Amino acid sequence: MTDRTASDIVSRRAIELDTLAAVLPIERRDELAELLTDQDVETLRHLVNEGMGANSLRALTSDLSYLQAWALAATGSALPWPAPEALLLKFVAHHLWLPEKRETDPNHGMPADVELNLRDGGCLRMTGPHSPSTVRRRLAHWSTLTKWRGLEGAFASPALKSAIRLAVRAAGRPRQRKSRKALTGDVVARLIATCAGGSLRDLRDRAVLMVAFGSGGRRRSEIASLRYDQIARLDPVELEDGTKLPSISIDLGRTKTSDGSREEIVFLTGAPVDALDAWLAAAKIQKGSVFRAIDQWGNISRRAIDAQSINAIVKQRAESAGLEPSDYSAHGLRSGFLTEAALRNVSLLEAMDQPRHRSMQQAGSYYNDARRKTGLAARLL
Repeated sequence: MTDRTASDIVSRRAIELDTLAAVLPIERRDELAELLTDQDVETLRHLVNEGMGANSLRALTSDLSYLQAWALAATGSALPWPAPEALLLKFVAHHLWLPEKRETDPNHGMPADVELNLRDGGCLRMTGPHSPSTVRRRLAHWSTLTKWRGLEGAFASPALKSAIRLAVRAAGRPRQRKSRKALTGDVVARLIATCAGGSLRDLRDRAVLMVAFGSGGRRRSEIASLRYDQIARLDPVELEDGTKLPSISIDLGRTKTSDGSREEIVFLTGAPVDALDAWLAAAKIQKGSVFRAIDQWGNISRRAIDAQSINAIVKQRAESAGLEPSDYSAHGLRSGFLTEAALRNVSLLEAMDQPRHRSMQQAGSYYNDARRKTGLAARLL
């Protein structure tokens, strides 16, 4: 292939990627056009048409471009579909290695020429081995893309599973949670208490925290992208003492883990609804994005708040409450909801339905941790 022909192909791919600008990191368009194949671009276009979430698509695209760059650097060729088991094992060996062993064996881990190639291309910025979670995520995306092509890969092979397990065990790295500490009910209450000033920012942040936690610990992207037309007013919920609490439903649409087989709707009752209504009334929002940016002069933007700002709200309010901000992140609302549900003896199945968890094993881990800590076995002395 001549340089002119290759340049024309890359230019054409760049133009095709322009059509995906709404969901892909367009500042990386030229880089992606060189790394991705025509089939890769067509797959991404299909996923956009199928309604794949923007954040999920960006993560998948980032991993796909890295995998393509690594394959070119390590083998001199683009990713084969399906990938042979030997290539998957090579990927693990290049990314999960022991720094102390490399000091005595320069051939251990990623070869120097492959590492240099990836660094020169801007694909590799970290030093040292990758985290096991990053390797697993990239392998999972690789497997998913293989299945979408109608092919079977070797991702479930015993050799690959064993290689990952042994590499992780040898590294001895502790499992890292997305939030060091869960935002349980008592912690959320302390954060909410810092929102008592009555300003627009206070009203918004209070509503963000209460809606995110009360609806099951919603993901940052789901809260940031929430729109007025996703909210439906329901009849008040009447308690045994005659008290009536406001109630709404939120149609989540397509979420990170939804498969279209069931409705993704969650319900909010009581104080979170009051907090949301107070914000909507003060901000005069009757359509469009629910949670919006507020500038230093108190002007409310028409644009939705970005997902990272949800994390910033959690950390800012944690600091205002006298807590250590680095201990908490927006994901702590998700783990905190399930932990709080366990502490209050809410059944696991009922608690799972609110955050829309698919895996009982994953959700149950929060229950086990909470109950073991407070159970009799942990305080026999």
